[in-house]
Amino acid sequence: MPSLLEALERKYFAECEFENAHHPPELHKRSDLPNDFTVTKCGSRMEFSIFIPRLSPLTSVPALLVLNDCDIDSAGDFESIREKCQRVRELDLAQNKLKDWQEVFNILKHMPKIEFLNLSKNRLMSSLMENPAPTVNLKNLVLNGTYLDWMCIDDLLQNLPVLQELHLSLNNYTKVSIDTGSKEDHEEIKLTKAHPELKTLHFTGNPIENWQEICRLGRLFPNLEVLVLADCPIKALTETQENGEQESHQYFPSLKLLNLSSAHLDNWSAIDELTKFRELQNLRVKHWPLWETLELSEHERRQLLIARLPNVTMLNGGGKITQDERIDAERAFVRYYMVKPESERPSPRYEELLQLHGELDPLVNVNLKPDKRVKVIFTYNEQSESRFVDVYLTVNDLKVKLEKLVNLAPNKMRLFYLDQDYKEFGPEEMKYPNKQLYSYNLQSGDEIIIDAKK
Repeated sequence: MPSLLEALERKYFAECEFENAHHPPELHKRSDLPNDFTVTKCGSRMEFSIFIPRLSPLTSVPALLVLNDCDIDSAGDFESIREKCQRVRELDLAQNKLKDWQEVFNILKHMPKIEFLNLSKNRLMSSLMENPAPTVNLKNLVLNGTYLDWMCIDDLLQNLPVLQELHLSLNNYTKVSIDTGSKEDHEEIKLTKAHPELKTLHFTGNPIENWQEICRLGRLFPNLEVLVLADCPIKALTETQENGEQESHQYFPSLKLLNLSSAHLDNWSAIDELTKFRELQNLRVKHWPLWETLELSEHERRQLLIARLPNVTMLNGGGKITQDERIDAERAFVRYYMVKPESERPSPRYEELLQLHGELDPLVNVNLKPDKRVKVIFTYNEQSESRFVDVYLTVNDLKVKLEKLVNLAPNKMRLFYLDQDYKEFGPEEMKYPNKQLYSYNLQSGDEIIIDAKK
């Protein structure tokens, strides 16, 4: 398996091969051509070539070094790494074969400017062994799909004092066995110091159901601003205390963005809990079981959410909520709940918005669909009979139904529509067999005249 040094040399420092190196063509310089033109003699033919100056060879790799899925299992010569990687700030080593943390630490040690490191899907040992991690200026660390235990995460955090963003997605965590509580309260939990520098945590796809586990993350990262919990089957947003009190927000005083999409939340009380996150501005709550139980359109659900969440300015990835949209949502919220029993009205939000917008008249339900059945007069051979007819039938369907009434085959039948309000314009032949009756603006009291084809 290649080392990191071998992989980057293969990608960035491969020597160029030149065709005809041993038998260069005969070159002729002509005084009537510019300096960068040359004429090549190929038998009886003369070919013109333009030469572009060759770039000097690389002395170091770019600031963004991507070496994912290269089967890398070691670092390589450290001094060569330092010489070639002096500019590297971001290093992607996802899906390699790294196992030994010491190799990772040596890589970090010899890339002095590195700030971002992706180690996703490397099967690293859970222990950092005897040698601690070097203190580096790493600000972003991605450990998705590494399945590292919490003791290893703790050890890493203590050696990354300026880490601002951490990715721990898809690690199959069912608990957060790391905390800043007292030993008497949490004897089974490894104790660690809080990490106040961390601002962003990605925790997608971990099978955690209990919000108390998430609160431990809040205690560990007290200044968290972004928390991504998508595809975590969380069932409630409350933490039950010994004294019976439930708290869901006190450990996230600075949280501005929260992603709870695909959580297993099926009641509005979870949304009400989110109002306690005073700094929360950007929220994602797609694919909850709650939305499947409501007979509401997506627009109506969005309105009820906006009205319940006064601090949220971006919802489910949409654009910024405007003042007009918020006012419309709050008024729709009042109208929606004013016809509900008092026990179903969310308190105190309903009272707050009722006081703000006052008693609102319900919107007039204007039904623009035509009546499904109308009573029409059918006339054949000077005999008339009134019957109800479905206006969504086609002209051909109507002919089939009239066959028994007039004893006339549909293909031998002609129909004429006579509008009772415009009789002076005479009847209109209903020529098109697939045209639906409502398109004639058919109303009760109108007449359809049946005639036999000749």
